[in-house]
Amino acid sequence: MASPRTIARLVLAGFHRHYRSFQDITVAARQRFIARDWEAVQGAARQRISFYDERVWETVQELHHTLDCRTLDAELWTEVRTLYAEFLLFHPQAELAETFYNSVFCKLFHRRYFHNQYIFVESVLARHIPLPVETEFRAYFPVAEGVKATLAQIIQDMNLGAPFADLEGSLEHLMKAFRQQVRVRKLAAHQLRIDVLKAPFYRNKAAYLVGRIVTEQEHYPFVVPILNNQKGQLYADALITDMEQLVVIFSFARAYFMVETRAPSALVRFLQGLMPRKTLAELYSAIGFHKQGKTEFYRELQQHLGESTEQMVPAPGVRGLVMMVFTLPSFPYVFKVIRDKFGSSKPFGRDTVLARYQLVKMHDRVGRMADTIEYSDVALPRARFSAELMTELENSIAGSMVVEGDWVILKHVYIEKRLIPLNLYLDTASDDATRAILSDYGQALKDMIAANIFPGDMLLKNFGVTRGRRVVFYDYDEVQYLTDVEFRELPTAATGGDPYETEHMYSVAPNDVFPEQLTRYVFPQPKLRAIFEELHGELTCPDYWRSQQLQIKKGILPDIFPYPQSIRFQSELGLKPQAS
Repeated sequence: MASPRTIARLVLAGFHRHYRSFQDITVAARQRFIARDWEAVQGAARQRISFYDERVWETVQELHHTLDCRTLDAELWTEVRTLYAEFLLFHPQAELAETFYNSVFCKLFHRRYFHNQYIFVESVLARHIPLPVETEFRAYFPVAEGVKATLAQIIQDMNLGAPFADLEGSLEHLMKAFRQQVRVRKLAAHQLRIDVLKAPFYRNKAAYLVGRIVTEQEHYPFVVPILNNQKGQLYADALITDMEQLVVIFSFARAYFMVETRAPSALVRFLQGLMPRKTLAELYSAIGFHKQGKTEFYRELQQHLGESTEQMVPAPGVRGLVMMVFTLPSFPYVFKVIRDKFGSSKPFGRDTVLARYQLVKMHDRVGRMADTIEYSDVALPRARFSAELMTELENSIAGSMVVEGDWVILKHVYIEKRLIPLNLYLDTASDDATRAILSDYGQALKDMIAANIFPGDMLLKNFGVTRGRRVVFYDYDEVQYLTDVEFRELPTAATGGDPYETEHMYSVAPNDVFPEQLTRYVFPQPKLRAIFEELHGELTCPDYWRSQQLQIKKGILPDIFPYPQSIRFQSELGLKPQAS
C-alpha cells in the first residue's frame, strides 16, 4: 500500500506535468503571432483546452496501479489531503493544484465523498498570505524619462519578437490617445505611474498589452492591441480605456487568452482590480484556466445559496425543445439540462447535443457565442426548487436528475451567463434600440459565419442581449460548421405562385438551407423584417453564404475586432493612420 505522502506527491507530479504542457503551448503563442500562423493559433487554442482532462486521466491511471481505489480508505485520504495542502504552502499555482487534486479524487470515488474532509471544497489558501500582485507586473515612472520614452520602454520590455512598421508613429498615436482621455489628460508626467502586466495577452491575430495608469486618487485601466501586418511588422492599433470596451475584450463569449504567468492568482487579482465587475471564475476562464473557473464558480454559487433564500424557477422566455432551462433570479446564470425527449422538429439525440456543445467549447467564439460551464453530479438543495419548477423537471429531465433526501442531483448540466432573450428585449425596445439591436443581431450572424459557424436555428429566442447591448448566441443544439451546409436558391413555384406554398414539390436534404426564407422565418412581424432586410439584406442571398464558405475553404481567417473600428489608429497595413 502506497503511503499518504507518496500519493500526495504523485498527484502533485500530475499537476506539474499539466502546468508545464499548458505553459509550453502558451509561451509558443508569441512565435505563432510573429509567424502570422493563424491556423496554428486556432489549433493551439483547441489543443490546450484538452490538456487538463488528459493529465487528470493519466494521474488517475497511475493511482489505480499504485493502490486499490475500489473503496475509499477514510483515514488514508484524509491524511493525503492534509499533506497535499502542506505541499502547496508556498506553491505559485497552489489554487490550480487544489483544483487538479479535486478532479483526480472525483474521478476515483463516489460523489458522497465530495466534501471538505477529502477535497478542497473550500480553498485552504484563504488562510494564507496571497502571492504579491507585483510579481506579475512592471511599474514605470514617467517622471524620470517622460511619457513617450516610457511607452517606448514598455514596448521594448514586452519583447514581442518583431520590428514595428513605424514605432514613432505608434507612440505618437498612443500619446495622442492618452491626452484625449478626459480623466487623465491634465496629468503631468510626475503625477502618474504606469503598471503593465509583464506578458502580452495573445488571442487570434492580436497581442494585447494590459495595464493601468496610477494616480494619487485612483487608477485607470488600459489595453493596447498590437497587430501584425502582412510584412510581419507590428503596430499599435488602438488604446482602450473605456470600462465597457474592456469588459467586451475579456468577454465570456470570446476564446481564451494565452498569457504566460507564474502566479495566476496574482495575475487574476490585478485584472479584477481593472474590471471589478468580473468574477474570479470569469477571469480565470478568460486566461485559459477554465477548470479553475469552474471551481471558483462553484464556490460563488455555494456562497450565494448560503446568503439567499429565494427559489429557482423556470428561466424567462420560450421553453426550448431540447434543453430545460431554469435560474435563481438573483444569481446571473442559467442552468441547462438536456431533456429526456426532444420535440418532433429536432431529429437528433442526446449525443448530438453533447457533441455540438463541445464543438462550440473548442471553437473560436468570436464574441458571439456564450461560454458554458459543464458539470456532472451537481447537488443542489431540494428546498431551493419551486414547486412549479420541480414538477416541470420531473416531467422533462427525470433521466438526468435524482432526488436524494434533501438534495437534487443533476447528472449533467450546462451553466451559462443569463442574458435577456432577444425576442423579449424587442418586445419593449424603443424604435432606436430596436434598430440598433437588429443591426447587431445581423452582425452577430456575420461574425459567426466568418468563423465557420452556422447557428442552425436563428430564431430570436436563441439569442440574448448582454448588459453592454451586444447580441450573443446561446442555443447550440443545431450548430454545425458553415462548410457542411448546402445553401440553395428557393425554387420558383411551377404555377408562378408563392414558392412557400409549394415546398413539398422540391427535394430538401438534411443540410439544405434556403437563405431567402431567413427573414420570413425569424421575423413574422413585417416591421422588424423590413428593418433587418434594410440593414443586412445580403443574408437573404445564397451567394453571400457561399462566398463566406469559399473564404473559409481558402484558409482566409477573418479580422473580427473586439473593440470599435472607430477607435483604431491605423489602416490594416499598419503603415498609415486610418482615415477618420
